[in-house]
Amino acid sequence: MGKRSKSVGKAKGPAVAALRRIVLLAMDVDGTLTDGTISLSESGEETKAFHARDGIGLKLWKLAGHESAFITARSSKAVTRRAGEVGVRDVILGSSDKGAALCALCAKRGLALDQVAFMGDDLQDLAALQIAGLSIAVADAPLEVRERVDWVTQARGGEAAVREAIERLLQAQGRFDAALAHFVRD
Repeated sequence: MGKRSKSVGKAKGPAVAALRRIVLLAMDVDGTLTDGTISLSESGEETKAFHARDGIGLKLWKLAGHESAFITARSSKAVTRRAGEVGVRDVILGSSDKGAALCALCAKRGLALDQVAFMGDDLQDLAALQIAGLSIAVADAPLEVRERVDWVTQARGGEAAVREAIERLLQAQGRFDAALAHFVRD
């Protein structure tokens, strides 16, 4: 099933109505929250580098009353730890079918797919991107992904692309200033 026609780098992006419906932001990890580098120690332990601004963005999203989820093909203690640090309740590790994982998550949460945004960076994310109410790719995603999503961020994966997406969503929903007030004391 093909998703509606997309354009890469479209200045306008998705309709504001689509942004306003989103209550759950689900995302891939490697290449979206990170730059895609996978580092393994000699003992086999995996390490990841997460951008601090994405973490603050996820906290803003939660402060606005929304939830987020990580859906990743890999299994990593670093992902679980980071989720706990930034308030991500649902972490789906080792997912070979991210579309099915997103559907199961929506069923668990009692959400329609049009209430969910999915953010990813590569081919294994297409199944979830194609069914989400709003699909977002990072700037350095392959063309095959960028041409199939609603919106492409200006930031690359691991360089605060998630924060960019969250700020735009919250601004469209009129919730950015209230979430920001948690950090700003005038």
